[in-house]
Amino acid sequence: MPITKDLLDQLLNEYEKPEDLLGDEGLLHQLTKALVERALEGELTHHLGYQKHASAGDHTGNSRNGTTPKTIKSKRGQTDIEVPRDRNGSFEPQLIRKNQTRFDGFDEKIISLYARGMTTREIQGHLQEIYGTEISPALVSSATEAVLAEVRAWQSRPLDSVYPILYLDALIVKVKENGRVINKAVYLVIGVNLQGLKEVLGIWIAETEGAKFWLSIVTELQTRGVQDVFIACVDGLKGFPEAIEAVYPKTQVQLCLVHLLRHSLSYVSYKERQEVAADLKLIYQASTLEEAETRLLEFSEKWESRYPVVARSWQSNWARIVPMFAFTPEIRRAIYTTNAIESLNFSLRKIIKNRALFPNDDAVLKILYLALRNIAKKWTMPIPDWSAAMNQFAILFEARVPMNGFGANSFTQIF
Repeated sequence: MPITKDLLDQLLNEYEKPEDLLGDEGLLHQLTKALVERALEGELTHHLGYQKHASAGDHTGNSRNGTTPKTIKSKRGQTDIEVPRDRNGSFEPQLIRKNQTRFDGFDEKIISLYARGMTTREIQGHLQEIYGTEISPALVSSATEAVLAEVRAWQSRPLDSVYPILYLDALIVKVKENGRVINKAVYLVIGVNLQGLKEVLGIWIAETEGAKFWLSIVTELQTRGVQDVFIACVDGLKGFPEAIEAVYPKTQVQLCLVHLLRHSLSYVSYKERQEVAADLKLIYQASTLEEAETRLLEFSEKWESRYPVVARSWQSNWARIVPMFAFTPEIRRAIYTTNAIESLNFSLRKIIKNRALFPNDDAVLKILYLALRNIAKKWTMPIPDWSAAMNQFAILFEARVPMNGFGANSFTQIF
């Protein structure tokens, strides 16, 4: 129903200053209270089947039974309302449900702030400052609790049958458990689907990062529909490649150069780090395997006496590094690019850095899932050179590349 000019003039008859419209007892506040209460009265009338004081309500077995005071919170602050009741307690309001204390999308604001890494105390302060609304830690928890059902549905969703590339990694967080604080590993699997779009396949939490747990994760991916993976990029965890190959024997396991470089440079003095990094880059960006082996030999001759651990690390892991030299530059860039996993980890670390510890595993899942949901909104374009990479995949893995279209259950599509 349109609001007429005459009605607006009547409402604004006493308007003299902004506080009369926007203040705690201003017109908008009063309208919110009046409209909500009027709507609730209408709901009760519909529930009972007769108007207030109407004789049709006589001997029906139910009637109005006064009101219950309630405070609702919205973006305009707090509003005290009166919720009508019926005598036998069967009335269930729809506009403001039982036990609901937030109105006008308030829960979504809490979830949005939570997803961006704000702590409970910061959310309390922000909402108090912006909306003049006080909230408790329990309210933040209850507002985000519904997210867990969404997480579980997302975690069990069916996946595509083929992912050309998987990146597998883990983050460490501190979680309170049985009265003590322990480090836990948060496992992440990022897939690149046939369209070249990144997709987080799942989040898992365990006390330690181990090959045995990775095996259970890879097995779960298989049960959710993943039939084939062309290339899996992993860190240097012992037994990790074998865990993948046990489930996907045709998968080419490639050591993640991001992890190897980070490990190598941690042993190098700050003054020489840039030079060592440049020499290592000559190895993994070599055009051919023969050139890479020559560069590795040159690196060892130059740096082994000063940094023997670095040289030995590349030598001992060489068998898991060299597979990429069988691929074209387009595929190699997709494999060793730091963007896919490092930018994600950087964003997640920014989210969790304000929390010294988490009270339980569910708290970890909630904030990381919400953060990933925000991050995935930016994943709208294929990774660089993907068309050229897919052409090469079609040649190298001819019998394994689906040729009847690129269906995808991408993370961005789910939201």
